[in-house]
Amino acid sequence: MHSESQRMASVQTPIIPIVSRWIAETPGTVPLGQGVVSYGPPDAAVDALRTFPSNSGDHLYGAVEGEAHLVALIEDKLRRENGIDLADKSRVVVTAGGNLAFMNAILAVTNPGDEVILQVPYYFNHEMAIEMAGARVVPVQTEVTCQLNVAAIEAAITSRTRAIVTVSPNNPTGAVYPEATLRAVNDLCRARGVFHIHDEVYEYFTYEQTRHFSPGSISGAAPHTISLYSLSKAYGLASWRMGYMVIPESLWDAVNKIQDTLLVCPPLVSQHVAAAALRVGRSYCAGHVAQLNEMRLMMAQALSQPDVPCDVPPALGAFYYFVHVHSSLDSLTLTERLIREHRVAVIPGAAFGASQGCHIRVSYGALDPRTAQEGVSRLVMGLRALA
Repeated sequence: MHSESQRMASVQTPIIPIVSRWIAETPGTVPLGQGVVSYGPPDAAVDALRTFPSNSGDHLYGAVEGEAHLVALIEDKLRRENGIDLADKSRVVVTAGGNLAFMNAILAVTNPGDEVILQVPYYFNHEMAIEMAGARVVPVQTEVTCQLNVAAIEAAITSRTRAIVTVSPNNPTGAVYPEATLRAVNDLCRARGVFHIHDEVYEYFTYEQTRHFSPGSISGAAPHTISLYSLSKAYGLASWRMGYMVIPESLWDAVNKIQDTLLVCPPLVSQHVAAAALRVGRSYCAGHVAQLNEMRLMMAQALSQPDVPCDVPPALGAFYYFVHVHSSLDSLTLTERLIREHRVAVIPGAAFGASQGCHIRVSYGALDPRTAQEGVSRLVMGLRALA
């Protein structure tokens, strides 16, 4: 019979298009759902388009791992900001966004039937990529504060485990994992012979003196650590699809095969813009973080009122709260009713693997303060009415 593969049939349906359709059907909805920023790229990045193409070669295929000038800028950034020395048996690969970097990593290290440990709640596209690759997700529940449970992670390792995935600052919870905890996970990966895949897409989004830490900077971590990054959030370049990964030298042949097949090369025009953005540097993002922090505090205060039926774990990074709602409704039903009846959109927690209770992810990154305030007011009213 003509039908899709069983492998693809087991992959969850993407939640963002579902929620986007409900929003389109409900005019005036305030979106507190999708994880994007409200600002665009630096002027210098947009201005760089005027110098592209600079020669006829810009219309041809480029290097599969990215153009040398962009790779050099990334290597310098990694040394200065992340403490990652690429001379230590690692290399950079430029990708079409952070999602492709993760898919590259999973395809490079797993065989069908292998296991990958994800922390619950997890980023839904990570779970989807693992299923697409024919591997199996092993979910490990985080603490009530959304912090890692290292003992539970260790207990979940089997002979089929190939990688442990961590995301910090975290999507969907906004949690930031302490250096000591990430060191413990990385040491565990080294000792047990599995890869540590660490997603650092939100590295610049931390608050209240909270520090971001890169496990790839640990001495001796290079052979078993894969670090993932993106320019989508920090530089407002979501549609340009620019990310990069740091991989052990031993994985280069595998990643080269994968990227050449899936992408051929990262788009040269996007790399040109990305290079200009990196020359501006992290100060561009820092100028927006203060405003995001104001919205973070506003949202926490509103949702933590005694008569709002929910629990709000601390969130010192990214631009999310992962809210536990005291409701008998499942999270998908609650999300649809919040949109259709109260014109405010969130993302249901079930998409992130949170099957125990009713959870929603609330994002404050995509809106100006006034609109965010209106959205939170509607959310509070909706939760009071529906929960």
